[in-house]
Amino acid sequence: MAEEQSEKVRLHRFLAQCGIASRRKAEELIAQGKVSVNGEIVIEQGVKVGPGDRVEFDGNPIRPPDLRLYLYNKPLGVVTTMEDDRNRPSVGDQVPESASGVKPVGRLDMNTEGLIFLTNDGDLAHRLTHPRFGIEKEYVAVVAGIPTEKTLARLRRGVVIDGEKTAPAHWEFIGPVKSENQARLRIILHEGRNRQIRKMAEMVGHPVISLRRVRIGNFRVKGMEQGEMRLIGKKDHEKLRASVGLS
Repeated sequence: MAEEQSEKVRLHRFLAQCGIASRRKAEELIAQGKVSVNGEIVIEQGVKVGPGDRVEFDGNPIRPPDLRLYLYNKPLGVVTTMEDDRNRPSVGDQVPESASGVKPVGRLDMNTEGLIFLTNDGDLAHRLTHPRFGIEKEYVAVVAGIPTEKTLARLRRGVVIDGEKTAPAHWEFIGPVKSENQARLRIILHEGRNRQIRKMAEMVGHPVISLRRVRIGNFRVKGMEQGEMRLIGKKDHEKLRASVGLS
């Protein structure tokens, strides 16, 4: 009985998982009497449903989709959206029909390449992008000039961008780029603010020339072709959920 109870979720969250509406909008739909559970209209919030319950919206049965997690090696020039109103190549262009309902987890800017997750697992997506759960994201950057150890130490401690100090991070000098006054750096972040690495590097006088995300948690870009999208197996999906406290 306890195990069955633990599988239950609040009705508005269930509706969101099924793609009916956002959680907030789902609460409105419940209050409007558009949702029934086991044949009974539900208008109060806080009701929980589980695998054995029959949920209907506007008289039509709804079921949660199979949770899917994809790893995508994003090329340069692709925007991290499902569609683009300026007709630029987007991540959504690469999503197979069988993966309908998935969305990018966070984003990489158009001029950054490398790994990004796509999923319809909303709880996982939220925790992967929340700094409290500390998912490591590793990058290799090429920057203009050769930063000193003092400069790297400053970046490791954190700098103020957009009015807020960045969290401590790993900044490591890998080596110079041959025949150029440039350096290759390894960077590991636990947060993911907008264009964070580019802004930090610019602030200390070493603007980014190229940037690639090579790892998210235990998932690495090694062995993946540029533009490849790979379905993560159920076992690894569950391990990732467990790593951020989801059962």
